[in-house]
Amino acid sequence: MIKILEYGEVGEEEIFGRTDDGQDVSDVVRGIIADVRVNGDAAVRKYTEMFDGASPETFEASRDELEAAEAAVEPEFLETMRRAAANIEAFHRRQVRSGFVSGDANGVVTGQRVLPIARVALYIPGGTAGYPSSALMNCIPAKIAGVREIIVATPPGAGGVVKNPYIVAAARMAGADRIFKIGGAQAVAALAYGTRTIPAVDKIVGPGNAYVAEAKRQVYGKVGIDMIAGPSEILIIADGGSAAEVASDMLSQAEHDERAGAALITVSRELARRVRDELEKRIPSLPRADTARASIDRNGKIIIVKSIEQAIAVSNRLAPEHLELYVDDPFDYLNLIENAGSVFLGRNCPEAVGDYYAGPNHTLPTSGAARFYSPLSVDDFVKKSSFTYYSRRALSRAADDITRFAEKEGLTAHARSVTARFENGGGT
Repeated sequence: MIKILEYGEVGEEEIFGRTDDGQDVSDVVRGIIADVRVNGDAAVRKYTEMFDGASPETFEASRDELEAAEAAVEPEFLETMRRAAANIEAFHRRQVRSGFVSGDANGVVTGQRVLPIARVALYIPGGTAGYPSSALMNCIPAKIAGVREIIVATPPGAGGVVKNPYIVAAARMAGADRIFKIGGAQAVAALAYGTRTIPAVDKIVGPGNAYVAEAKRQVYGKVGIDMIAGPSEILIIADGGSAAEVASDMLSQAEHDERAGAALITVSRELARRVRDELEKRIPSLPRADTARASIDRNGKIIIVKSIEQAIAVSNRLAPEHLELYVDDPFDYLNLIENAGSVFLGRNCPEAVGDYYAGPNHTLPTSGAARFYSPLSVDDFVKKSSFTYYSRRALSRAADDITRFAEKEGLTAHARSVTARFENGGGT
């Protein structure tokens, strides 16, 4: 049963159950990556058989296999995905950046180019639940950014074929170029270093379990990554309202993972008690009841505070992945929110609206990382390159300043790279 606590009875760092659970997989992942680097496809196949119980004939899904998977998706759900995709595309198109050029009369030109990353891999989980929504959320901004080749990696089913046809349909709808039936740390390693049949990419994005997250951490530097994702979390700030709605929203995250965190901060003791009772009433009816029960009992909290402003101050320190402002006038408080992955405003905006449909990305920073990370966006699929041009006259005007800096830093060759252009009247 979830605990109801007065603010201060538990440390803020414990509100989401953020304690060391002993799940250190770094050594295991390091071994998998090393094996894949040396043995390539053979190692990927070995771990795919070991962890997924599958041995695909080929790692890349064939056109026939993809078309068969897509044909298995109900037309009604295809239409649902199209409407969601349209919302996601409309939101992310507003994020597109342009380069710029700046020049002056003295012969100086500077600027910035915004260039798409050439090849990106999107990891789409396929474990205890499959997420076609993640295929849309990852692929659409990559396509908008102009990525030349978008590769999707998702675990295979027991028969060695694509495990989840809905992921296939979503990925193809969003513009993925190739789909590979690989998962886990072995997929991350193969995509980072390349094998005979799996191409190396420039960046790997997308959520996954602890092994995937650790693998992304370890290959960072060889490739880019979006972020290190931890267990999902939701924080609800409420001043009253329906206990059934609040409890349902908390369970929407608790059913993800036993390590997920769900917390309510409220000024109402009555609401706190009613939410606790609703959780007990609703958990047994969930298909993933065991997962939700473990999450709520281990990591769930209800915290009583004196004011909504105090609740927001706590939230800003927690920097939650999902924040619901379940209050009467949510826009009165929005400007007070400093740290949150995504904010859901009012009593008619459950977090699930953002997971699937509204448009903002659902790949969000967790574990307090919203203090310095942002949701996945078009920016994650581009790189910026600056450029500079100086005429001879412009360099002459700046030469003394540049050499003075270089000499102050003890870098004589830097200074001489400027002065050499003016030796014996040289330079053009």
